[in-house]
Amino acid sequence: MPEWPGNQPRNAFKQALARCQRQVGLWSGLASPIAAEILAGAGFDWVVIDGEHAPNDISTLLPQLQAMRGGTAEPVFRVPWNEPVVIKRALDVGARSLLVPFVQNAEEARRAVAAARYPPLGIRGVAVAPRAIDYGRTQNYHRNAHLDTCILVQVETRAALGAIEAIAAVDGVDGVFIGPSDLAADLGHLGDPKHPEVQSAIKDAAQRIRAAGKSAGTLTSNADQVESLFGLGFNFVATGSDVGILARGAESIAARFKKSE
Repeated sequence: MPEWPGNQPRNAFKQALARCQRQVGLWSGLASPIAAEILAGAGFDWVVIDGEHAPNDISTLLPQLQAMRGGTAEPVFRVPWNEPVVIKRALDVGARSLLVPFVQNAEEARRAVAAARYPPLGIRGVAVAPRAIDYGRTQNYHRNAHLDTCILVQVETRAALGAIEAIAAVDGVDGVFIGPSDLAADLGHLGDPKHPEVQSAIKDAAQRIRAAGKSAGTLTSNADQVESLFGLGFNFVATGSDVGILARGAESIAARFKKSE
């Protein structure tokens, strides 16, 4: 049997985040292995498979992970909640990079990390032959899995902003991700992430995360804004989504042929 990591390459995305290198990603909410396969080979560094706001669960995650194998992009599964059973199941089917929503403080960040690590480092339940271990073919997986498991925690409230340094200091947190829409809502600007107060908070968060020595991430629907976000201190940025590309692209084509009334 092969030694770790078996026939799966190391997590280049996690390694890049450890060096705070630029990583460009895309959001995926179509819950389609065909879409995931197309995106994985498009040249992105990471692609989020959304399990919080898209119709994804473990049964839809698995075929998308299979479709993305061999692509340029690291699959990042956004779990629906910071819940150990959900995290365990996602890891067992082969997700190794997770985005955990609504992390409010250092203790909740530690819980996310613990759920993704085997004892004595954490509380992840032990299975002997899941897909993550190539069905039992990979030796030393349980001892070394945490070395390639990437945990990103999502900060999206005023309270979480106040705890950024403590959250970033948690061992096992690879990056802190700012969710602009939920942050805007919590700051009293629902549906307006461009509000000056929200933008100021986002800029401040990026600088504090990087000052704490961790990678800072966020997303934008406008690809023209990516460079400015990098300039603010973010180093892993998702630009747009498969849903947005399909919807806006289809609308644009249809609009060309609509007759004016």
